[in-house]
Amino acid sequence: MTENNSSSADFIAAVKSTQIIWALQDTASEGWVVLDSANFEDTDVMPVWSSCELAKNHCIDEWQDYAPMPITLADWLEFWVEDLANDNVLIGIEWRDGGEYLELELAEFSEMLAKIENL
Repeated sequence: MTENNSSSADFIAAVKSTQIIWALQDTASEGWVVLDSANFEDTDVMPVWSSCELAKNHCIDEWQDYAPMPITLADWLEFWVEDLANDNVLIGIEWRDGGEYLELELAEFSEMLAKIENL
């Protein structure tokens, strides 16, 4: 198994049990962290994490005014996919500074989540 497959498998295993992914939201404006892709020019990435603790580790420096916010898989699939698709945003799984994370197309990421969603 490659490192990317291992990273996505670990992420999916963690999310399967909680049915929640975590992203960072600005506490004042309610905007979400979206950043430049480490791998593709002119492409935005929305970082997500499998736990509140992992997300909270990034609420420093330029993101000190952000807080980890839970997004249920049901909400992701019902509300988020269409909006992010319109913006052509990639998803950064278990984002870490320095580009040490897996970037996935929105459709591929959402398909992985749909397979583990408890209805």
